[in-house]
This record gives sequence, structure tokens and C-alpha cells, in this order.
Amino acid sequence: MKIARFSTEGGDPRFGIVDGTELVVLAGDPMFQGFETTEERVSLGAVKLLAPVIPRSKVVCIGKNYTEHAREMGGEAPDHPIIFLKPNTSVIGPGDTIVLPPDSNQVEHEAELAIVIGSVAKNVRPEDYADVVFGYTVANDVTARDIQKLDGQWTRAKGYDTFCPLGPIIETEFDWSDARIEARVDGTVTQLGNIKDMIFSIPEIAAFVSRVFTLLPGDVILTGTPAGVGPFVSGQTVEISVDGIGTLSNLAR
Repeated sequence: MKIARFSTEGGDPRFGIVDGTELVVLAGDPMFQGFETTEERVSLGAVKLLAPVIPRSKVVCIGKNYTEHAREMGGEAPDHPIIFLKPNTSVIGPGDTIVLPPDSNQVEHEAELAIVIGSVAKNVRPEDYADVVFGYTVANDVTARDIQKLDGQWTRAKGYDTFCPLGPIIETEFDWSDARIEARVDGTVTQLGNIKDMIFSIPEIAAFVSRVFTLLPGDVILTGTPAGVGPFVSGQTVEISVDGIGTLSNLAR
């Protein structure tokens, strides 16, 4: 089931189930109120899609979770998940603008699959991961690479406002075992990988992260990026696609 968060004519955000070219409007946030529908249907072409979720507390990210990406960053694959945080103020939705900070000259894209947490989760067993997952969406872990190198740690480089585009929808029934992930800059493919090549799988990530943090409904986990990360500049459009979910597109300024 594909769930969208949207607005019409500047109205308040609402939720709907994607049904072809239409949205079946839901009575409330499905994460908390279930999938009860109203009598209303709206055309996808008549709405603005928003970030499908605004994390209540945090965006947790997994670093170097593809072997070739670890190598392009100058290291070997880690023996345990490397985790860091983005603030929820970094989240934007499809079609929103990535604002390039004036103190960076090298902003790069990182195509990622994102897990959307659906219930309070602590010390989750790998085999129980599905009990706490609401669904999956597409993410761009935007990174000021020069600042990352300058600081020697990742908070500032990855935490700027607009540095966590999410969307276009949440897929609640996504098969993550074999799905292509791709990044394009102005239509040119820059990253191409498969989620099956992640070093640490979705169940392993959910278990590891929940041992560190209590995860809350709406929290998001970015699962790492394949090789091929690269720069983009003002005026360029970055598209991130995951087969089975869709394409997230953002213009940089």
C-alpha cells in the first residue's frame, strides 16, 4: 500500500492511499489512526506531495553500509553499523528546494532507502523487525563533503536544513530483498546499486539501532548509500529512485 502525505491549495497536510492517478483520502494519520477512509478522492495532479513523514524525534543514519561506498570513502567495510543523526529540521519533501549552504563548496547526494518506524521500539530482535516498521520511503542523505572532511565528524556536514529530502510516498509492503536504487543529476545516472548488497540488512539495522535509541513512531532510519556519491550545484535537479517505491526529485539552489 502506498501512502502519501499531501496538501491542496495551501490547506493543512492530509494523508491518502495512492490508487492509480488518485488519492483515497484517509480520516487521519494512518500511523496513529489506521486506514479508515473518507468519501473523498482527489487527483494526484491536483495536490502537492509533502514529505511523507516528519520524524517526531530523529533521523538515524547508517554510514558505509555498502562495501564499494566504504572503499570510495577511503576505508574498509565496517564490522558493525556506523550510526549518526540528522535533525528532523533537515527534512523536506518531493519538489522542495535543497538550499546549498554558503560555507560549503562541495555538496553531494547520497541515494538511500529509508525505514519509517511505526511503533515504539527498544531492543528489537532481528526476527521481529517487521513489528515496528510502518513502511519504507526514498531518501537523499545530502552531505557537505568538504565540511565533513574539515570537521572530522559528520553532524554539521549532514545536518543543515533541507539536507534530508524524503518521499515521494511510503510503501508499507516493500520487498527490500532485491530492489534497484539509483541517483541522477540533471538526468545523468551517478549512482546505481541494489539494496540486496547492503552489508547490514534491514532486520540487523532495526535491532542494532533500537539497542542504542528508543525509536518512536515516525522516526526514520536511512540505511546507507551505494558507491557513486557525487556533487551537484545550484540549478541542478537531483533524483533518487528506488524500484517499487518511486522517485524523489529536488532542485538545488
